[in-house]
Amino acid sequence: MPHYSLHIREEALDGTVEPRLIRALTDAIVSVFGEGVRPIVGVELIGVPQHRRGVGGVPTTDDAPQVTLSMREAAYHLDQVPDAPARLIAATTDALAAVLGEEARGRTVVTIEGVPAGRSGVGGQVA
Repeated sequence: MPHYSLHIREEALDGTVEPRLIRALTDAIVSVFGEGVRPIVGVELIGVPQHRRGVGGVPTTDDAPQVTLSMREAAYHLDQVPDAPARLIAATTDALAAVLGEEARGRTVVTIEGVPAGRSGVGGQVA
C-alpha cells in the first residue's frame, strides 16, 4: 500500500487545504502507476507548529513540505513503470506546488522508502 506522510507547518493546514492535498498526492501516485492503485493510497498530513520547523539550521515560517512515500520496494523497479522513483518525486513535488503555490516547490523535500516483501500488511495479514 503506497503511503504518504507529509510534515508541514500547522498554520498551512486551514481546513480547506487538507482535502486538496490528499487528492493531489493520491493523483500523483495514480499518474505513475494507474487508476488501479487509487483505492489503496494512504495519505497522512502531520502539522508541525511553526516554532518547531527549520530549514538549513534556521527556524522558518515558509511552507517547506517534507514528504515520505513508503511502499513495496519492488514497485520502484517494475518494467512497465520505467524510472518510477524519479517520476514519483516529480509528480509529488508538482502536486504540492499545485496546492500550496509555486513558491513551495523549491523547499519541498521528497523521500522515497522501499519496504521489503513480507514486511507490510493490511488487516492483520502480511501483504
